[in-house]
Amino acid sequence: MLGRDVMLAAGNAGHDVVGFGRNELDVTDVAAIERRFDMERPDAVINCAAWTDVDGAEQAEQAALEVNGEGAGNIAAAAAAHDAAVLLVSSDYVFDGAKGSPYVETDQPAPLSAYGRTKLAGEEATAAANKRHFVVRSSWLFGIGGSNFVETMLRLAADHGEVLVVRDQVGSPTYTWHLAYGLVRLVDGLEYGIHHMAAGGACSWYEFAREIFEQAKVECKVMSATTEMLGRPAPRPPYSALTSGRRHPIELPSWQDGLAGYLAQRSTERDTTQ
Repeated sequence: MLGRDVMLAAGNAGHDVVGFGRNELDVTDVAAIERRFDMERPDAVINCAAWTDVDGAEQAEQAALEVNGEGAGNIAAAAAAHDAAVLLVSSDYVFDGAKGSPYVETDQPAPLSAYGRTKLAGEEATAAANKRHFVVRSSWLFGIGGSNFVETMLRLAADHGEVLVVRDQVGSPTYTWHLAYGLVRLVDGLEYGIHHMAAGGACSWYEFAREIFEQAKVECKVMSATTEMLGRPAPRPPYSALTSGRRHPIELPSWQDGLAGYLAQRSTERDTTQ
């Protein structure tokens, strides 16, 4: 989702941009990375590659670490060798959620899950390998081109007419199209270091689901549950909304506006493919 939108946003901003999926460039293959960077000779690199299966990482932490941690370091080091800046997309799951209010860049990470630990390892590896680095933490991504919570809710509504959603996890659902433009703006500058860049506002997954059905004008019964009731393998932070403590942050639209934009884009793309 995000890689697709970053490609579009970078192109729209006037950059010569090339992008590679896993089949074209595996971030765990150092030799392949070096060959590709020698060919392309980039000025800046945005690393959207990630192991995103949060629950799966609990049983395969080493495999997740190879992508999210070591892979991030490989990309950052190759960028540094070409005097290129690097931007790594990280996650709100590097926090434990105990703060109870939106996290800023200076808050101490304390990941609860294997996924969170591997994302934090990627932040550290990126910073160690390349002085010209940006680490951008975002939250609860949804967008065209990949499976996401919005699509899951709409599918379940069509199939069953009711959904069960957790009410005790709060975050900032972020539209990848909005985030992509923020990333491209950031990488054009010199404000290296950690940045929080997520949609404005916060909600629970339950509140998000209700807003999805309201905006999409879909009839669906929404029932709430606790995280404990659903018994997922990976622990989640109960409150992981993000905000920025920087003097001049790049601010994204609200999560409600992001949802509206996504639903409009979704409708347009479906119309053009029919």
